[in-house]
Amino acid sequence: MIDLRSDTVTRPSPEMRAAIAAAPVGDDVYGDDPTVNSLEERVAELFGMEAALFTPTGSLANQLAIRMLVAPGEELLCETTSHIARAELGAAAVFSGITTRTWPSERGLLRADDPLAIAHPNAGPYLVSTTAIAIENTHNFGGGTVQSIDEIKRLRSESKKLGISLHLDGARIWNAHVATQVPLKDFGSYVDSISVCLSKGLGAPIGSLMVSTKDRVSRARVWRKRYGGGMRQVGILAAAGHYALDHNIPRLAIDHKHARQLAEACNRIAPQTVNPDTVQTNIVVLDLSDARVSASEFAAQAREKGVSLSALGPTVIRLVTHLDVNQEEIERASSILSELLDRAFVAQ
Repeated sequence: MIDLRSDTVTRPSPEMRAAIAAAPVGDDVYGDDPTVNSLEERVAELFGMEAALFTPTGSLANQLAIRMLVAPGEELLCETTSHIARAELGAAAVFSGITTRTWPSERGLLRADDPLAIAHPNAGPYLVSTTAIAIENTHNFGGGTVQSIDEIKRLRSESKKLGISLHLDGARIWNAHVATQVPLKDFGSYVDSISVCLSKGLGAPIGSLMVSTKDRVSRARVWRKRYGGGMRQVGILAAAGHYALDHNIPRLAIDHKHARQLAEACNRIAPQTVNPDTVQTNIVVLDLSDARVSASEFAAQAREKGVSLSALGPTVIRLVTHLDVNQEEIERASSILSELLDRAFVAQ
């Protein structure tokens, strides 16, 4: 099976497993795990920020970050299809009493004017006040869209004037970095907090980090424990993160090449499904609005032929390339998808 459902499906390589087995460990709830501590320090330094906190999931890293920026009853702004709005199951409201308002965009692409147009800070006693904006880079459901550093910089400048904080959901910030060559510290310089993921694209089995100031990270550490996310000898997982950072960032360019190859193959058969020029990183979104099959039916047909895909709603298919899919498998997947698209759009 060629698994293109997500870049979270990768399995640790033998070399990563060796790093896991050799990791020095301690009780991380007591702050005694040296491998976790060094990973937190390393990631904070990568983004030019003061501190970081290791978490089991990206959702937890996001939720801890926005909790530090937005008080209960206040408002977070984010894009309509962002992960925080759509894929974290209302956690901001359930756990933190945060209300959320969204702005729509094409492919999740950030234009600073969009959130600024709906921001309402210091709204007084009768309306909810905006206290933070969350952006996503790359944008998952937008198809791996890379956000312009110029737009991020402008949003930072204008939101700061309004007293509004900025959070970056950087689950796939590594892909944005490789695609644009923008230094990681540049991303860190324009936001108050970042979440980064080691198990998307970089091949680690588990692990994300919340990155921010020492004060916010210290307070978030309490909430991590309160949410049940305090872990003990978790250096075995942090070691996988170190290995991923050592070896798997530059190779993301291969995943981007493979995604473009898939998009071009699909475009040749059914141009209305995807524009390859919009495929910037490792995610391809296919629009099956005009197809004779639903997304779930298309995914079932692909699985029968040996390709596993994600159906996101009735007409949308997502393909994600990663380090466990090689060139030969991409060519085979391209052939299978071309055959299925021909059947869905062209053949009578």
